[in-house]
Amino acid sequence: MINQTKIEIRKPRAEIFEAFVDPEKIGNFWFSSSSSRWEEGQTITIRYEEYDAEGDIHILKVIDHEKIEYEWGREEGEPHLVTITLHEKDPETTIVEVTEDGFDDHDPELTEKLVDNKEGWVYALTCLKGYMEFGVNGLRAALVK
Repeated sequence: MINQTKIEIRKPRAEIFEAFVDPEKIGNFWFSSSSSRWEEGQTITIRYEEYDAEGDIHILKVIDHEKIEYEWGREEGEPHLVTITLHEKDPETTIVEVTEDGFDDHDPELTEKLVDNKEGWVYALTCLKGYMEFGVNGLRAALVK
C-alpha cells in the first residue's frame, strides 16, 4: 500500500532540495537534527528532541534537486520506502511529492497507520512551506497527539 502527499511551494526546487538534505536547514521545519548531509549510500541518524525519538534512515538514491529516496523501519521489521520528488512547475514554483510504500495490506491497523502517516506528511510539508515561503521556523514539532 502506498501513501502519497503533495504540496506546492513558491520557491525553486534547488532551494527546497537543500532544505531536506542540509542538516543545518532541516531543523527549521522537520527533524530537530540530522547527523549529516543526506547523500546516496549514507545512513543518517535523525532526532526529534521534543518527542525524545531517534532513528536511522538509509539514503538509497539522490538526484540533485529532483529526488531523494530513503528507507526507514527495517530494524523494527517494518521497512518503508520514502520517495521525495521535486517537480518544477516553473522556475520559482515547485510541487513537492512524497510517496511512502511499505504498509502491510493485511495489517488490522492499516487504516489507522495510513491516516497517521498522511497526517504526518501533510504537517511536515506544511511546515516546509511556512519555512520556505515565509521564514517561519517555529512550527516544527508543535503538533500534539
